[in-house]
Amino acid sequence: MNAVTLHHVTKRYGARTILDDVSLAIPAGQTVALIGPSGGGKSTLLRCINGLTTFDAGGIHVGQHLLMPRTSRETASAVRRMFGMIFQDFQLFPHLTALENVMEAPLQVLKQPRAAAREEAQRLLARVGLAERADHYPRQLSGGQKQRVAIARALAMKPQGLLCDEITSALDPELKCEVLDTLQELRSDGLTLIVVTHEMGFARRAADQVAVLADGRVIEYGSPDKVLENPQVERTQKFLRQVLA
Repeated sequence: MNAVTLHHVTKRYGARTILDDVSLAIPAGQTVALIGPSGGGKSTLLRCINGLTTFDAGGIHVGQHLLMPRTSRETASAVRRMFGMIFQDFQLFPHLTALENVMEAPLQVLKQPRAAAREEAQRLLARVGLAERADHYPRQLSGGQKQRVAIARALAMKPQGLLCDEITSALDPELKCEVLDTLQELRSDGLTLIVVTHEMGFARRAADQVAVLADGRVIEYGSPDKVLENPQVERTQKFLRQVLA
């Protein structure tokens, strides 16, 4: 069964079409890198999968749930529990420590006992290499550390997958490696990862499949070897020449 399947999804903002009849099947447990020129619809696609953005036509199966142009709040909430979303601007609570940021959703949404939430948050911070930063506030953390706290926070909801929206775009090269290495390690946990990225090295090394979005359409889809080393579509070839130059 596919973890995420998009059927002819279309999204418009006024007269502008952001997603144009997108169909895509992502099997459970795979890592898919979404690449392509800016403005191609990648971030909007993630937000539609997560139920944060509505769309105008088509449907999205996320596990057993079906998102449609008119979807109930309950269905969207259920999808967001299945797939955590990580943003490029971290979105941590500045008044909470790293540990408290990770504990917050399990306490408020899952109604976990505080002791259990704390123990799990400590385990997850250790999982992303931040056990010694548990009592630090976001202002005391580097960008890479903040992003790893955001990953731990998403994992605290016990999702089946993560949606990552250019989460290294604001980071220095060394910090990018910290975050991308963490994502690569999560593959061994069996999570489905859908990652919008401009890091071709990560896409080549960590992705099972690569999807190229341009002008709201998936113009190429396949293994990293196929898409990155031997692209068949001229638009993909042009994009890769620009980012690899």
